[in-house]
Amino acid sequence: MTKSYSESYKDAGVDITAGYKAVELMKEHVARTMIFGKTDSLGGFGGLFQLELGSIKEPVLVSGTDGVGTKLKMAFLTDKHDTVGIDCVAMCVNDIICVGAKPLFFLDYIAVGKNIPEKVSRIVSGVAEGCVQSQCALIGGETAEMPGFYGEQEYDMAGFAVGIVDKSEIINKANVMPGDVILGLASSGIHSNGFSLVRKVLDVENIDLSEPISKLKDKTLGEVLMEPTRIYVKPVLKLLENVNVKSIANITGGGFYENIPRALPENMTAKIKKSAIPVLPIFKYIQEKGSISERDMYNTFNMGIGMVITISKEDEEKAKNILQASGEEVYTLGEVIRSDDGVVLW
Repeated sequence: MTKSYSESYKDAGVDITAGYKAVELMKEHVARTMIFGKTDSLGGFGGLFQLELGSIKEPVLVSGTDGVGTKLKMAFLTDKHDTVGIDCVAMCVNDIICVGAKPLFFLDYIAVGKNIPEKVSRIVSGVAEGCVQSQCALIGGETAEMPGFYGEQEYDMAGFAVGIVDKSEIINKANVMPGDVILGLASSGIHSNGFSLVRKVLDVENIDLSEPISKLKDKTLGEVLMEPTRIYVKPVLKLLENVNVKSIANITGGGFYENIPRALPENMTAKIKKSAIPVLPIFKYIQEKGSISERDMYNTFNMGIGMVITISKEDEEKAKNILQASGEEVYTLGEVIRSDDGVVLW
């Protein structure tokens, strides 16, 4: 089949043939995400996915969408493009598992100033890795070349995930009661939130990101800031199979003060002991460099806890054992009390 080609379009900055090459380079990464239900190959007009309901009686589809945000600026500065796709997937799938849904498939959108096929392929390799980690299929996406809108070395990306849950298994925060235990799962770093503040405080465009820093355990700032978002799908789904989980909060932008109350009913408050939180060195470093108040830190960043799970006291040890067996670092952060404060850190 003859490939389309436009000299005039190329002169305007859009190289159609580069787009074809990018798609060819993507295919090996997309193939890694093949799971039951994915029925088409890359390059069609729509991504197809055949539902296998199994024992699900009342299927409810759950969707989530997000981007990577200004963390992409760090990818430009470090010339590292193979992990931001993990961030993009994580920001979506970590949201939908908060209602108990199993991710099924993911689609991405990548807009570039100049289509460099090898770079686009590296970006998509990260998306594929995120899908593998969350056991969902990458069934399609879009790459748009937009000269004059983005710089030649710049790009933006976003995506969305769709999951499924039986209506009777949807996590209902109304079941949260005083005395319930609050567990925290360790984060891998800053994840993909708060980078506008990070970039301002650390002045990342004017420092050496490749220099090891003792306060960061001799890791470079570039390495620490580019650490991809942890994906919690597998351990949380395993937990849901064995324990009555009452609520889950994904700690993203807005930190503790914004996200945890979203997973609690009215008149309930999460009482969290600060000493139980494994604050990562990067957060201490940012706070010191920017003279940022403790309140603002906990209202912006995850501080070392990427996901919060509320369960009955009687299920605490069982839940911790399941999560630890899945490779998670688990911390008992506190308990639920009857109050209108939402979150209390003490």
